[in-house]
Amino acid sequence: MLSVNTRAYEMMIIVDSDHDDAMVDDVVRRVETWLGEGEGRLASTDKWGKRRFAYEIDHKTEGHYVVLEMVTGPRDMAPLERSLRLADEVVRHKLIRLPDHEAARRGLLEAS
Repeated sequence: MLSVNTRAYEMMIIVDSDHDDAMVDDVVRRVETWLGEGEGRLASTDKWGKRRFAYEIDHKTEGHYVVLEMVTGPRDMAPLERSLRLADEVVRHKLIRLPDHEAARRGLLEAS
């Protein structure tokens, strides 16, 4: 089980609109597999669907948005971010560590 040093993260991933829902599921599955290797878990997946960008990114105007809530022990998240940065189908991603009080409010961590 997860230790006292458990950390909660929220990540938004934007997948290129040229790809279908199966590719979005594949990206989520890769993140979940990476987390599982380090005894972490994917707490929730919220697929927002295809949305229009506020501004053009790499000559694209829309993409598939997915928001993930993750829980893991003390682990370097840089390899996960690097793999997403290198993935051609991922237009953008953003990872934030949730403050403990917010993670507890969301039910991701036990309240201390």
